[in-house]
Amino acid sequence: MNMSFEFNLSGKYFTALGSGALWWAERRLLCVSDLHLGKSERVARRGGAILPPYETHDTLGRLAQDLQDYPVETVVCLGDSFDDVAAGRGLPSSIRDWVAQLQNQREWVWIQGNHDPVPMDMGGMCLPEVSIGPITFRHIAVAGASAEVSGHYHPKASLRLGKHTISRPAFLIDGNRVIMPAYGTYTGGLRSSSPVLQSLMKADACAILTGFCPTAIPMPR
Repeated sequence: MNMSFEFNLSGKYFTALGSGALWWAERRLLCVSDLHLGKSERVARRGGAILPPYETHDTLGRLAQDLQDYPVETVVCLGDSFDDVAAGRGLPSSIRDWVAQLQNQREWVWIQGNHDPVPMDMGGMCLPEVSIGPITFRHIAVAGASAEVSGHYHPKASLRLGKHTISRPAFLIDGNRVIMPAYGTYTGGLRSSSPVLQSLMKADACAILTGFCPTAIPMPR
C-alpha cells in the first residue's frame, strides 16, 4: 500500500496517496485527476513523437492497485481522463473491458474536462462537476471557491536535499482547496511557482510531493 499524508479540508479528513490519488475514508471515495488515457495515440495521430503505447496500461494498473488497497465505493475522475475525444472513443475493447471491471459494484463519476468535454460511453456518470457533502469536485479551480477539489494544472513541486533537487507531481493544499496532481503516466507538470497557481493558492499553502513517502513542504513560490 502506498505511503500517505492526511490533511483536513473544510472539516473533512482526506489522505493524499503517494500514487497521486486522493482518499476520503468517510465516504469511501477515491479521486484521481488527469488520467489522459490514449495520449500516445493522440500524439502520434497529430504528428508528434512516437511514444511507447503503454501509458494507458500503466495508468490503469496503478489505479487498479489503489482500488485494491482501499475499500472504494465511489470513484471520481476529475476530468481530462481521456487525452481527447478521438482517443477516448478509440480505446480498444480490452481497455474498455478493464475499465468496466474496475467500475464493477462502484459508483463512478467522470467529470468533464477541457480534453474530454463529452461522454465517452465508458460506463458511470459524466457530469460538469459534483458536490458530495460539503466538497465540490470539478476539473478547473474557480477563483474564490472554497471546499473545492480540482485538477487540470498538473502541479509539481521541488524539494532541495543537499546538492540534489527532487521534483515530483504534487498536491497543492490550503484551507479552501486542493489542486490534484496528474495521475496519468505521460502527463507533464506545471511548477507550483507559476503565476496561475500562485494566484489560486493562499499564502500558507503546502505542496505534498507524491512518491513512496509523500512529503509536505511549504508550497514553493
